[in-house]
Amino acid sequence: MSPIRHAKFAIGQVVRHRIFPFRGLIFDIDPEFANTEEWWLSIPEQIRPRKDQPFYHLYAENAEMTYLAYVSEQNLLIDESDVPLRHPDIADQFIADGNGVYRLLPGSEN
Repeated sequence: MSPIRHAKFAIGQVVRHRIFPFRGLIFDIDPEFANTEEWWLSIPEQIRPRKDQPFYHLYAENAEMTYLAYVSEQNLLIDESDVPLRHPDIADQFIADGNGVYRLLPGSEN
């Protein structure tokens, strides 16, 4: 039996990728890898994350576009930029409180 892992980050938290230039808002968490083997193998082996850690679903954005991302805990850091996110889907589930914190809208919990 594998040990229970607790997520380091929370739903509604703004994070950035440790290697690649994007940031995003966490909207769901998998306690361990829950994507396809094909997706996992498409990541270059030298930077492929371990499967036995939390993975986060993000409303992600970079300088050019917004998109959805699936990122391992080992590749995320807290984003301390205080720059508002612009992903169009955030407003469907979250409200920004003006202090850089995003809270789930009532009724949008899983």
